[in-house]
Parts: sequence; C-alpha cells; structure tokens
Amino acid sequence: MKIWGLYTTFYKCDIKTVIWGLLIPLIGTTAGAACVFFLKKDIKSGVQRALTGFASGVMVAASIWIIPAIEQSEDKGKWAFLPAFIGFWLGILFLLLLDHLIPHLHRNIDCADQLEGPKAKLNRTIMMVLAVTLHNIAEGMAVGVVYAGLAAGSANITAGAALALAIGIAIQNFPEGAIISMPLFAEGKSKPKSFWLGVLSGAVEPVFGGLTILIASLVVPAMPYFLSFAAGAMLYVVVEELIPEMSSGEHSNIGVVFFAVGFSLMMALDVALG
Repeated sequence: MKIWGLYTTFYKCDIKTVIWGLLIPLIGTTAGAACVFFLKKDIKSGVQRALTGFASGVMVAASIWIIPAIEQSEDKGKWAFLPAFIGFWLGILFLLLLDHLIPHLHRNIDCADQLEGPKAKLNRTIMMVLAVTLHNIAEGMAVGVVYAGLAAGSANITAGAALALAIGIAIQNFPEGAIISMPLFAEGKSKPKSFWLGVLSGAVEPVFGGLTILIASLVVPAMPYFLSFAAGAMLYVVVEELIPEMSSGEHSNIGVVFFAVGFSLMMALDVALG
C-alpha cells in the first residue's frame, strides 16, 4: 500500500494507458507464437527482414529519450549532459553483460546445431527460450521507463511516442515468438505447448516493465538516468541484433526501406497522438 501511495502521488496519468502500454509488446510475442497454428514453415525471410527493419526504425527514433534526459538536467549547467551520458552507458553495459551471461540467440542456435541426439534438442530449446527471454527483460524495462516518464509528466514524452515505442517492440517480438514456437513444434512438442512457451518468453516484459515503473516512482529525480538507460538499451539491441538481421542475405534493401518507414511513422505518431 505504501508503494502504491507513492505511485499515485507522483503519477497522474490514466492507469489504463500505462497497463496497455506494458501489454502491447506481449501481444506481439503472442501473435508470433500463434504462427505455430497457421504456418507449416518459418516466416519468409523477406517478411522477417521487413518486420526487423521496421522495428529498428521505431526503436532508433525512440532513442531520442536522451534529449529530454539532458533537458531535465539543465540545472546542472555545463554538466547537464552527465546524467544522460551515465544512463546511456549503463544501458549499453547492462545489455553487454546480458549477452556475456547468455550469448544472443543466433550464437546459441549455431552452437546447439552442432550437437546431436535428444540432448541437442533440449539444449536448443533451453538456449532459445533463455536468449529471447533475457532480451525481453531489457526491452520491458525500456518500455517501463518511458511510460514512467509519461505518467510522471516528464517534458517531451508524449503518449504517441510511448505508444509508438511499445508498438515497435511488439513488432520486433512477433518473429521472436515465432522462432521459439515453430522450432519447438518441429522438434516434437505439441502445438499448444509450443505456443505457450513462446508466449511465456515475452511474459517477462510487462512484469519487468511494471517493476521499473514502481522503482521509478520512488526515485523520480533520477528520471534522466532512467530515460537515457532505456535509450542505450534499445540502441544496443538495434545495432547488435536487428540491423545484422535486416541486412543479411539478398534483398537487404527491404530492411532498409522498412527501417525508414518505422522511423518516419514513429515521428508521425509522436506528433499526431501527442
């Protein structure tokens, strides 16, 4: 009750807006995991490049949270950049640490593919779920930070920008849900079980997003650090994961075009829904 009282003291926006913002990325994962019921093979590479490029554009545009982080620290004079600088590097280093603890999805799958027998299938399953789940934790925290800033009335954070970020991450989560559920089904698990394992990999996002909002409500003066942390975390995911995916193989221009679409749509939503 004490934590909720602190939350309602600092945050004045509609609670439903925040809840929906936290749930939208999970909806993307759920939709992707549901592909196991409708598709016999993997998502076509061109479609996956387009989705990845679009999500990259949205997330790069959303990384302008560094700017309001600096503006909120103007009282520090020439050192106003410091909270944004520190928060940004904390976001980068946090994702770097996660990648070292559990290497990212593609490295895991490559290693698992070199194994044989039932143990290989188990290792592949565990590594896929852990890799996607771990990155979803960081993405959930990023969404939580932005909605915390919106709810607290931070300058330059509009409802449109927060919604666009949630949608962008949901689009990125769509193929992630599919690349968990569909291989699991191919390895012998039932369609319902494969689906729910895919959904559970994204269920951590609203949980950690909500925890981030509660933490931010207790340390509102640290909001510049939180915002720039979200920007660093998102840029790490884009550069490390999404850009290599969207530019690999033939017809990489599909990813570039949809990157531009996502970036411009993010700006439009920021103004139209703000």
